[in-house]
Amino acid sequence: MELRPVVTRRELKEFIYLPAKIHRGHKNWVPPIYQDDWKYFDFSKNHHAQGCETIKLLAVQGGRPVGRIVGIISHRINALHKEKIARFANLDCYNDQAIASALLNRVENWAREYGMQGIIGPKGFSNLDPEGFIIEGFENEPTLSTYYNYEYLPEFLVSLGYEKHVDYVAYQIPVEIPVFYEKIFQRIARRKDFKLLEFTTRKELKPFIFPVMELMNETYQSLDGYIPLSRSEMQSMAKRFLPLLDPRFVKAVEFNRQLVAFVLGIPNLNPGIRKARGRLFPFGLFHILRAAKSAPQLDLLLGAVREEFRGRGLDVFMGTAMYKSVQQYGFKHIDSHLELETNTKVRAEMERAGGKVYKRYRVFKKDLNKN
Repeated sequence: MELRPVVTRRELKEFIYLPAKIHRGHKNWVPPIYQDDWKYFDFSKNHHAQGCETIKLLAVQGGRPVGRIVGIISHRINALHKEKIARFANLDCYNDQAIASALLNRVENWAREYGMQGIIGPKGFSNLDPEGFIIEGFENEPTLSTYYNYEYLPEFLVSLGYEKHVDYVAYQIPVEIPVFYEKIFQRIARRKDFKLLEFTTRKELKPFIFPVMELMNETYQSLDGYIPLSRSEMQSMAKRFLPLLDPRFVKAVEFNRQLVAFVLGIPNLNPGIRKARGRLFPFGLFHILRAAKSAPQLDLLLGAVREEFRGRGLDVFMGTAMYKSVQQYGFKHIDSHLELETNTKVRAEMERAGGKVYKRYRVFKKDLNKN
């Protein structure tokens, strides 16, 4: 087996398209949007990769790629959290532990060369990248920005000395509006200082994109490994995600004309992305947009409430409006996206709304000071 650093455009192409070969026939796997992958994995152009040490590797056996991995050392994250931790991401391989072992050992040794004391993963440049291998709920559809791996990958990690760092859970939430939601909604709606924002066009939504990301920076600081987005990162994200957003499923709250809360979701696009095979052109975007019109599930992506306004019902205020939009659309259920298992307040709210944990994702860790 040979481990090749990904340097040339041809090697990058092999790296990007390898998972489609590994997951051929894997029922619930969804290809990435390849146009995004070409930008993301060009680390000279990826804003999130700036200031990071990185390594991209292909495992080649018998003349063909059989596995891949990315190693990341974020000096920004390490300085922020006063730690010396590397990350691995985008690990994928055929069902052969020797491949995973070779890739991980190489990244671990690379991290030691930079003085790192530990490694965690799968975890990308920021919390907005996919993180955690699915360990429960393989029978369910994945959502945007989550891994859908084979069951053997987490098993390989455990056998190689990795252990649990943190788990994330995803809830499946029914679309019926809880009775107590409507009472809270009406109480807040009567106040003149709070204003519910709803949208019908992307033009209406566009002025709020940067305020939303600024609120994320403010409220996500306590999340595991989160680093604030720079202005250039905000611009990159806006350009990437605005075309995918359906304005009907973005809700926000202003207090005296200042944004203090938001939640956003998108119809599950998996059938359209599969039919497009991850390609937007020439007809892929048509397949994706068409699939969105008949999606059975709304995928929540992001949400936040400014700290001083928590516990005042704003999550219910926005949630009630979201439920009404979901019912008008005809969704059968809602996916909560990933919630930290330790985020007891959010989890309690999900469960009050009738949500059930139906997927679990795990980020692993390893002490690099141990053999």
